[in-house]
Amino acid sequence: MSEPLALSLGQKFELERMTRAIDATGDPQALRGLAKQLLQAWQSQKAATQWVMRQQLGAPARFGTELAVDAGLLDALRPEGGKGGMDIL
Repeated sequence: MSEPLALSLGQKFELERMTRAIDATGDPQALRGLAKQLLQAWQSQKAATQWVMRQQLGAPARFGTELAVDAGLLDALRPEGGKGGMDIL
């Protein structure tokens, strides 16, 4: 059985920073904008994770079922600029 997913120390700090920013914001319009940005980031991360999983498993892409992910983001996820295996994830 695999070990549970854990946030890195940097991710924990970023989570705390964003939580404090949300708590400090009293403007409903600003909160709506922040919520939309977080939703976009969440869905982009979800799509990137699915892409990585497909690459690992060698499964074909499923068009129209997830958000498009920026090619630069995908290249950043690849070790050595897209060369080599995905064993660092």
